Amino acid sequence: MRPLPYRVETATGDILDITFPLHDETASPMRVNQLLTAVLDAVDKDINICGETANGDVLQALAMAVAVRARMIHAPADVTANLAKMLVDRSTTAAGEAERAGPESGNA
Repeated sequence: MRPLPYRVETATGDILDITFPLHDETASPMRVNQLLTAVLDAVDKDINICGETANGDVLQALAMAVAVRARMIHAPADVTANLAKMLVDRSTTAAGEAERAGPESGNA
């Protein structure tokens, strides 16, 4: 599996450096990176406009989006559902292994 290194800065200033394992049949790692950034930016923009949103609600909406996109593929539902589950599992494992670096604080 090819790796996709990805860095994200959270709203609290934490930085996560994640190495995502790409599926063997990934067509374009660059597009995966671009789409991931677009999705995260869209969520942040929505929260900035609409206000405080529970983390669980965000995760639930994203999980539903994955399920909908998987079902939109013209293939047997069990095949796309299993692929989606496998990809989410790999991604959450990679994110869980990532180091979290917080912003430096203190008085100058």
